[in-house]
Amino acid sequence: QVQLAESGGGLVQPGGSLRLSCAASGSIFSIYAMGWYRQAPGKQRELVASITSGGSTNYADSVKGRFTISRDNAKNTMYLQMNSLKPEDTAVYYCNAHRTIFNTNIDYWGQGTQVTVSS
Repeated sequence: QVQLAESGGGLVQPGGSLRLSCAASGSIFSIYAMGWYRQAPGKQRELVASITSGGSTNYADSVKGRFTISRDNAKNTMYLQMNSLKPEDTAVYYCNAHRTIFNTNIDYWGQGTQVTVSS
């Protein structure tokens, strides 16, 4: 079992920055692939960025060059640095931990943190 808790969301003006954090507890953090997802009102949840246990990263095209995902295994924490924010980045952002064991996908989710980009 993994418990995930996001923090760092809030209201920011277009062009501004926010840093989201995801604190994990309950299991060995370093063995999980981690990701940030977001869901805007009326839309499906989408992958924003992911980072493997080895540190390889992947980004949605819409955030490439603006967002940076990272993890600190010693602190059991994942981060999402969001720069040059746009109104279309407004959504609830969710932290995800993922493993595949014997062809079975195991996923854990945080409760989400609201990010609102507005002037």
